[in-house]
Amino acid sequence: MGGCFSGDIRGGMEAVGGGGGGRSYGGAGAQQGGPNDAVDHFFQARGLRGLYTPIELSFSATKLRNTDAFSKSDPMLVVYTNINGKLEEIGRTEVILNSLDPAWITKATMSYQFEIVQPLIFRIYDVDTKYHHTPVKMLKLSHQDFLGEACCNLSEIVTKFNHSLTLNLRSDCGHGLHGTMTVHAEESDSSRMAVEMTLHCLNLENKDMLSKSDPFLRISKLVETAGPIPICKTEVITDNLNPVWRPITLTSQQYGSKDNPLLVECFDFESSGNHELIGAFQTTITQLENLHSSKSGANFYSHKGQRKMKGQLFVDNLQEKVQHTFLDYISSGFELNFMVAVDFTASNGDPRMPQSLHYIDPSGRPNSYQQAILGVGEVLQFYDNDRLFPAWGFGARTRGPVSHCFNLNTATNDCEVTGVEGIMTAYTSSLHSVSLAGPTMFGPVINKAAEIASQSLQYSNNKYFVLLIITDGVLTDIQETKDCIVRASDLPLSILIVGVGNADFKQMEILDADNGKRLESSTGRIATRDIVQFVPIREVQGGQISVVQSLLEELPGQFLQYMRTRGIKPRQQVPQGHAPAAIYPPQQ
Repeated sequence: MGGCFSGDIRGGMEAVGGGGGGRSYGGAGAQQGGPNDAVDHFFQARGLRGLYTPIELSFSATKLRNTDAFSKSDPMLVVYTNINGKLEEIGRTEVILNSLDPAWITKATMSYQFEIVQPLIFRIYDVDTKYHHTPVKMLKLSHQDFLGEACCNLSEIVTKFNHSLTLNLRSDCGHGLHGTMTVHAEESDSSRMAVEMTLHCLNLENKDMLSKSDPFLRISKLVETAGPIPICKTEVITDNLNPVWRPITLTSQQYGSKDNPLLVECFDFESSGNHELIGAFQTTITQLENLHSSKSGANFYSHKGQRKMKGQLFVDNLQEKVQHTFLDYISSGFELNFMVAVDFTASNGDPRMPQSLHYIDPSGRPNSYQQAILGVGEVLQFYDNDRLFPAWGFGARTRGPVSHCFNLNTATNDCEVTGVEGIMTAYTSSLHSVSLAGPTMFGPVINKAAEIASQSLQYSNNKYFVLLIITDGVLTDIQETKDCIVRASDLPLSILIVGVGNADFKQMEILDADNGKRLESSTGRIATRDIVQFVPIREVQGGQISVVQSLLEELPGQFLQYMRTRGIKPRQQVPQGHAPAAIYPPQQ
């Protein structure tokens, strides 16, 4: 991802942080942006997870069973999440007296995480009259009458128009019951508010002997318990003591309130990562607004503020704006279309042998290819309306010479299969109908995915494509693959690569562009954006973060970056028979 800090920075002359969704997936940024690498790197280096989208869940129910003899039920709802097979309570509503159609006021708060499946279980109880003066948190649920339960995944809610989903209630044995419940997810408004600024400096102190400094700015949020937390870094301006940087954007979720303290630091970039401080000062968004309105400059100081340094910072433009979030797009009809490409080269080993990476274990234990398909597919399937997934193989003989892009569904020779189960079935079937060969080439499958993404633009711009490539080998077409990726960087497409086995995957790391430098084609063209995420299974297994989480964590940021840089906005959508609570502005 190419994060860049003083001290522990290793690369990155490009801007980070203000560039994209961040892990909040609602953040905003400079037009060249990307995921909020600065924040991500800071938290991950300390064993912490990044920031997520805060969600409030609201609940109502209709036609509940009545378990009281002389009045109506007094319902309360309890919501749980399922973490590794164990139920964890998120919250409880208040008790509503004498109602079979309750609309609870109390909300449950949780964080939406795109890259994992988040199962939710809702249970409704009729609270006995003698407990009405007992705080709901103290109630023993075993003493209350059970009225029914429902379950879903959080992604099923947020992908619905207006983020509302109605579910049929069932008994604890799974039998259908009278009544329904509706859950509504609402994203925090703060995640949409942002401040866009254009900054420049004058008369910076020169830190270089034979040339001028190469300055960049880093902005951090000051937190008492954690110190400075980086939230944004500008690009590096080479050989310039009066730099003007591209616009940066900070979300309110990043900076907190306008009066929260921020640290602005100016560094002279060094490729070694040991950047030299030119000056720093503490400020707030309010104070930056004042600098802009007064057209005055802020003085830089030494790191501890002991002495004034040469040079000043000016705020040329500053404006507040609302930026649409990942969930705004998804709930208004935008889709993530899942595609898969599987490596069938001979280096995987004979599928009939237990040592093979393609070995199908009779016990049902999935191999690495199956794990990747299931894991990524289970997350992405809810974001694809028709759940028809193109699936290909490469590096094998089907009926003639070696093919580097053949339909995985060899039975019907149709590139699309139905659901994740369809991919799994087609994969298993292919192992019996193709001959493993080689070499390993990505170009043809990337071109095929890019062709589909390109063709979709002729009809609409509400589809974004995600190609999962699972491979065990070293590429023989590395330059062609780079060229394909650079061309595809203009399209609504992201590429996830999973490395299985023990091969040398240095080439994949180059494709990932995690050093902060975007890919360059053989003709010298630079990729419009970073669209590749590579994860080797062997380095992630057993860690705190799963393979799927590692693969998918950058995807919402890549999606937002594509939509925002092209001025594509969430669609105005009014389903039949429904009046939306809010309608997004039409596309411009």
